[in-house]
Amino acid sequence: MSYIHSIGEYFLMIKGVFGRMTKRSVLRELIFKEINELIIGSLGIVAFISFFIGGVVAIQTALNLNNPLIPKTLIAFAARQSIILEFAPTFISIIMAGKVGSFITSSIGSMRVTEQIDALEVMGINSLNYLIFPKIIAMLTYPFVIAISMFLGIVGAYAAAVLGGFVGSDLFLTGLQDGFEGFHIVYAFIKTFVFAMILATIPAYHGYYMKGGALEVGHASTTSFVWTSVVIIITNYVITQLLLS
Repeated sequence: MSYIHSIGEYFLMIKGVFGRMTKRSVLRELIFKEINELIIGSLGIVAFISFFIGGVVAIQTALNLNNPLIPKTLIAFAARQSIILEFAPTFISIIMAGKVGSFITSSIGSMRVTEQIDALEVMGINSLNYLIFPKIIAMLTYPFVIAISMFLGIVGAYAAAVLGGFVGSDLFLTGLQDGFEGFHIVYAFIKTFVFAMILATIPAYHGYYMKGGALEVGHASTTSFVWTSVVIIITNYVITQLLLS
């Protein structure tokens, strides 16, 4: 029953977020602040991981191509498919659940502990709209992060495969273009938009409705990371089944 209660409470929270709106001038400032903290602040770690994971995918593919009948262009093909379909949208989102999700939960949870949320309500401000709506709008720019992840992942694969001597530059570029389907990009960004909503709302829920003191803030951050990751993986399966099967 507690799970059913939590799910109902989550959807009531979403409804409350779009209820009584805060002043536009205040929201505009909050949105830019959230974009800076949630999106721009995450670009460094996303770029670093994307580049080297792309390289690792290319190297592992190359090392497992023992059959001389298999063309070397498969290295680029496999790297492209892995990065665009799963690594960039899904793996990066799980990493972001740890970085961004924990930040959202701890920041809102700290406000709950210090009774700042109660103070907002006393002043007649819709605290759900004030705290969570800017995060949702900021996360709508999350596909920009995933686009960078895709690009750098492929660049990393190119650098590892070509500079490592596994395949020539021309063959890699040929494999990169071989059998490309534009819908795979659309599929990846559809997933990304859904994951962005999950990353913004589930951690916010755990922070907003947490109970206890400062010790429980850390526990809520851990719980939000676990549940955000679980929901992302389940959603990934459902979207893949619906769009690619």
